[in-house]
Amino acid sequence: MRPMEHAKGFRLVFAPEVVGHLERIKRRYHALIRQTVSERLTHEPNRPARNRKQLEQPALYEATWELRFGPGNRFRVFYDVDLAERVVYVLAIGVKRRERLSIGREEFGP
Repeated sequence: MRPMEHAKGFRLVFAPEVVGHLERIKRRYHALIRQTVSERLTHEPNRPARNRKQLEQPALYEATWELRFGPGNRFRVFYDVDLAERVVYVLAIGVKRRERLSIGREEFGP
């Protein structure tokens, strides 16, 4: 996992698989994804909000939290938080289209 340093707040660490997940998402959305993840997960990543919720277990990628954002709330970021170390582990990034969630080359849904 590669760390992304921030002056204050939580440090972001991305699982190596996230690179492959992003390759399956149109490039024009990459800046939006980077900016949103940085803004919303470096401060209070474990506080429930309208588009951020704690997941019931077991969950995809063993994530404990999900962040929704983007046009039509189509993007999903699955992550875990280490409060003691002040680190957010980004485990997966996907796209939700209707009832189907695509993460990398995998699809989940009914």
